[in-house]
Amino acid sequence: MTVTLIIRVCEVTVSDRKLVIALKEDLAPALAANAAAVLGLALGGRLESSVAEDSEDASGGLHAGLNPHPVPTLTASADRLGELHAKAAARKDVVVVGFNEVARRSRTYEAYTEALARTPAEDVAHVGVAVFGPRNVVTRLTKRLPLMA
Repeated sequence: MTVTLIIRVCEVTVSDRKLVIALKEDLAPALAANAAAVLGLALGGRLESSVAEDSEDASGGLHAGLNPHPVPTLTASADRLGELHAKAAARKDVVVVGFNEVARRSRTYEAYTEALARTPAEDVAHVGVAVFGPRNVVTRLTKRLPLMA
């Protein structure tokens, strides 16, 4: 008996994946910028290819590599953000990071983890959610959310 093994190698490219940040629709600009920065850092730490190679300008100056993925920033109600987080977290092919009011109001990470431990899941109000995964899946999860104005 002869067994033939076929191995299919799939190269994952930037175009195969999508990264989206959704922020609470009524956040003040400074709070929205902070939430997006926190989400980007937390998500980037979970992705292998979150930073591209450094690049040189025409004068030879070195510029640190940036995230190679476009990052549309969308808005949603607090309830919709909670739904997005739950649906994304239920998928094994998606990386999701939530930024919530407990974290936003905490001054230290220790204070955040202590306060979060006292907060029931239904009371964790999301301020923002970052989602990364297969393009079609992320699009399906976020397609009805408007771009941040």
